[in-house]
Order: sequence, then C-alpha cells, then structure tokens
Amino acid sequence: MSALLDIQGLFKRFGGLVATNDCALDVRAGELHALIGPNGAGKTTLIGQIAGVIKPDSGRIRLDGVNITYLPPHRRVRMGLARTYQITNVFKKYSVLDNLALGVQARDGHSFRFWRPVRAERHLWDQAAEIAERVGLGVRQDVLAGALAHGEQRQLEVGLALTSRPRLLLLDEPLAGMGADEAGRMVDLIRRLRADLTILLVEHDMDAVFQLADRISVLVYGRIIASGAPEAIRANPDVQTAYLGDEVRA
Repeated sequence: MSALLDIQGLFKRFGGLVATNDCALDVRAGELHALIGPNGAGKTTLIGQIAGVIKPDSGRIRLDGVNITYLPPHRRVRMGLARTYQITNVFKKYSVLDNLALGVQARDGHSFRFWRPVRAERHLWDQAAEIAERVGLGVRQDVLAGALAHGEQRQLEVGLALTSRPRLLLLDEPLAGMGADEAGRMVDLIRRLRADLTILLVEHDMDAVFQLADRISVLVYGRIIASGAPEAIRANPDVQTAYLGDEVRA
C-alpha cells in the first residue's frame, strides 16, 4: 500500500519551543491512521502544517507524491485534502442544507448565472442533501446549525469537509466534548467514511482509536516515537511510559 501522505524531517519552532522535531509520518492510501500523544505533544501544530495554515521551518510534506510543503491551504484542498477542527466551525445562522450547499458551491466555483436564484441551482441542493444523509443529518437538514446538538454540529462539520470531495481527511479530535451516545454516532460515521477515504485521526479517546485505527503513530515532544498496528502500540513499552500508562494494560 503506497503512502498518500509522506512527511519527512519536519521542524517547527516557536521561539525556544520545538513543536515538531524532525517529525516523520506516512499515511497509506485507504487506511485510517490515528495520531495520538499527550497534551502539548505537537499534534495540533503538525495538523496545521499538513493543512497549510502553519509553515514549517524545514522538512517536506508530500501528498500523493507532490511536494505541498509551502502550498497555501486552498491549493491543498483542490488536491484532495480536507480537515475538521477541534472547535466546531459551522455557519450557525444557516440550515444544515445551506451550510452544505455553500461548501459544494465553494468547491465547484461560481456559476456566473447572475439572473438565476441560487435556489434554482438544483445540483447544489441535491449534492448537499446527499452529504447530509451521509453524515446522519438527513432528517435534520432544515434545522439551523446553531440549534443542533453538539454532536450533530460535529457531524455537520465532517459534512462540510466532505463537500470538497477529499482523498485525505484530517479529523482533529472529532469526539471532543461528546457524551457516550454522541461519541458512538461519530465512531459509526468515521467507520462508514473509512470505506471510501484515507483518514488521519487525531483523538484522545483511546477506546475509539483502538476500535477504528489500522495503524497508530505516537507523537511525543514533536517526534514520532512509534508507529504500528494497534496491538503493537498497546504493547510498546516506550508508548506505555510516555503516554498510555496503565490504561493499555487494562
């Protein structure tokens, strides 16, 4: 299985803090790869560099063999990379369907049909409705995003990422702040998405990580200290010492 995302020698410093330290990571096409690590390990900084919102000081990021290290975020989106955020980022005054239609329109570009109402652009709404169904919000598509429960807003944010038709989806703590029922629905959604997408998942919920991941990489002080199958990571003494502790022995 070839690497869709390949990162080598990535460094990022903020003053005296080394956030990514000679970081190397590969995500294979078709896999769900989980990135875990303690708070302050540099996970968010690494995701920001992959997405293009943070520029590395040195190193290389390749997407499907193309060097994207210094490309702006919108260029990366056009190449098939999409992400969600730790803090929910949706248009709360618009309906679920309106949110998704805006995403589809952004992907397709302006139609230049100046005298035709946007509501007449049937393909926008058909695609938006299809994505709403895909993320489990089909029956909620007319509800304002701000009126959705927290878990539903996270589902909508995943839907917004899907509007760009990504090949690689970066999920940044999608279960954050969720109760058990909401987390279960999100895990089910991620499990369905992995059939069609390559996913890099950053998550603190170890039960979800070990349920979902094909491979897991462990980031500590900006450096990957271990990568492998879930059971290999669970048994790795360096990982136990650095992060998982007694939790992996339970």
